[in-house]
Amino acid sequence: MAAMAAQQPSIPPGSDGRDRRMDNSRGGGEGDEGALPMPSRNPLPLSASQEAQVREVFNERVRKLCAEEIKAFADCARNRTLSIPFACRAISRRMNSCMLAHATPAEHDRAREQWFAQRAARARERERKERRKMEQEAFLREWWQLPEKDPDEVRRQIEKLERGERVGGVTRRGTEDQGQSQGQGKR
Repeated sequence: MAAMAAQQPSIPPGSDGRDRRMDNSRGGGEGDEGALPMPSRNPLPLSASQEAQVREVFNERVRKLCAEEIKAFADCARNRTLSIPFACRAISRRMNSCMLAHATPAEHDRAREQWFAQRAARARERERKERRKMEQEAFLREWWQLPEKDPDEVRRQIEKLERGERVGGVTRRGTEDQGQSQGQGKR
């Protein structure tokens, strides 16, 4: 309990406790020229599955930073069952303190930025897998002499592939002006 209290940041007097990072970063992206820009320090809300992906990146980063302590604990715990809490207490505390020290909001922000930087690669990988799946399905239909799929259904699948990833309720593919130039923009 005392360790958790030490981890929570205190609110300075005269502050209402709100996070001011979003207010300061509305001016634009902080990304490189070639990379997709980070919308803001705390970007638009992500879906539950996207937040889970950010958490996976965050946990992976923390585990990488504490890899030595985790390996030492795993070596200590090997071939033990009930005696782990007693025999490995010091190593376990060292591992937990390392993970607590690195599991900070700043590290979570870096994990979120890494997730946004990797979204183009994820989109390409998803599109590649879906196209491969469609090719295999067409091959199997031909092989087993099954009727071909409805052309409208194939067209809908291809359109779905070409749509970008949704972040904060907005599709992120290329520029936002593409949809508006085709007459599909909001009015």
